[in-house]
Amino acid sequence: MTGTVKQWVRRADAAGGPLRRVQMGNALSAFGSGFTMPYMFVYVDQVRGLGSLAAGMVFTVFALAALAVLPFTGRGIDRYGPRPVLLAGAALAAVGAFAFGQAATAPTLLVSSFLFGAGITACQPALATMIVRSTGRAGRSRAFALQFTLVNLGMGIGALVGGQIVDPADPASLTRLFTIEALTLLGLALVAGTARVPQAEPVPAAGHGAGQGQGRGLRTVLKDKAMLRLCLLAGLIFFTCYGQFESGVAAFATDTVGTAPSVLGIAIGANALTIVLLQMVVVRLTERRRRTTAMAAAGVVWLGAWTAALVAGLVRSDALAATVAVVAVYALFGVGESLLAPTLGPIVADLAPARLLGTYNAAHALVKQTAIAVGPAVGVLLVGAGTWPLYLLAMTACTVLIVVLAVRLRGHLTPAQDNAVVTVAQVRPVVRELQTAA
Repeated sequence: MTGTVKQWVRRADAAGGPLRRVQMGNALSAFGSGFTMPYMFVYVDQVRGLGSLAAGMVFTVFALAALAVLPFTGRGIDRYGPRPVLLAGAALAAVGAFAFGQAATAPTLLVSSFLFGAGITACQPALATMIVRSTGRAGRSRAFALQFTLVNLGMGIGALVGGQIVDPADPASLTRLFTIEALTLLGLALVAGTARVPQAEPVPAAGHGAGQGQGRGLRTVLKDKAMLRLCLLAGLIFFTCYGQFESGVAAFATDTVGTAPSVLGIAIGANALTIVLLQMVVVRLTERRRRTTAMAAAGVVWLGAWTAALVAGLVRSDALAATVAVVAVYALFGVGESLLAPTLGPIVADLAPARLLGTYNAAHALVKQTAIAVGPAVGVLLVGAGTWPLYLLAMTACTVLIVVLAVRLRGHLTPAQDNAVVTVAQVRPVVRELQTAA
């Protein structure tokens, strides 16, 4: 753990035991996810011998589970609080993960995948709500950034350790992985699910449509124009980056560029290392800057990543140059992710009325899961068809749109929601003008 991360953990400690426990649970759960997520396809396709079609159906059902449970998850958080929802979600996910490791037929794998996906999905808005309720507005960005760092660190270590255990010729090795994942989910329930977070604040959130309080649940979200624009931007972000990270970009690197799996692992490790090293520095740099500016900057950095991908495709006959380009792609993705971590979650929290915080977090998670489900299908389809230049062009166009939408979102947020700080230097000229006019 780097010195910067240690400093942030100490600040989380100062914020209170509940936040510390939530962050520890996040890291533990991420470690388990890193154990299993990269190897689910291999497990279904090769270990169980059911083929790539069945593996694709497993991922589809995993994503559909999110669409099925998230509308009820937000309502449950707002009515009963985030802890009961987190406990139920972690238990459901643990059952699904354990059953997935034991399943050997397509029907049992699909049922297990649904339980697994539904439980994991229910935990996300519950954890986000617990973070918001455990922090004030000033420390919210730092808390979400620390969560993002610990999740990436946990997933990176989990994937590294899991890769040493996985043996496609030995089904028992994969069964052990999913059993360990089930245990980490129970650990999440034990550590974070027992944290006593403060109750919802009695004051409404500042905002255009969020504070009006008309309608209930998702109807209120649909009336909130700022939230709808944020969801559109978030959907594009998750489709273009996170939805391609382990699918379209990985397929492009291995199938088109000819990158070896070991090199791809190094590239993914470079992504995680970039986030761990830069996240806290980036948060300090963005603390007094608009959140929309940080989101637009992330888009600009990702344009550099797609440019590096184009270079990798053009120089793929040169193994060394192509390898450097592929590693650069993943590292640049990490820089952009670091810029996004302290922005999306806090904006959702600032837009949401206190009584509907769970619903707003669930709506954001619903957009995220949908985009992550659609993104791989589009990316793998384009790369698999041999139209990799079209794939890179499409992703570049989406990234340009991210920059545009981030800048346009600024006009629909209050200064507080956009983290726009009015400095003393800016105020004094206005005071002088008023004095002169008087």
